[in-house]
Amino acid sequence: MDVKFDALPESERQIVYVRPVTVSDLPESLRAQIGPVTTVYAVHRPDGERLALVRDRKLAFALARQNDLAPVHAH
Repeated sequence: MDVKFDALPESERQIVYVRPVTVSDLPESLRAQIGPVTTVYAVHRPDGERLALVRDRKLAFALARQNDLAPVHAH
């Protein structure tokens, strides 16, 4: 039996992943620009390319949505 199942309909928006990043794991040039925080949030494409670094999770989700992207949290 071959039956199509539409559990997850196609989305017009591209998925991006939001994950926490420890500032100490970033290159020195970025650490100098970030300042005294210890964790920032990265927005990544599914292929792993980093699109942005922002100061908090809420801002990362807002940034993605403003750019017609569909953010999901990644661990």
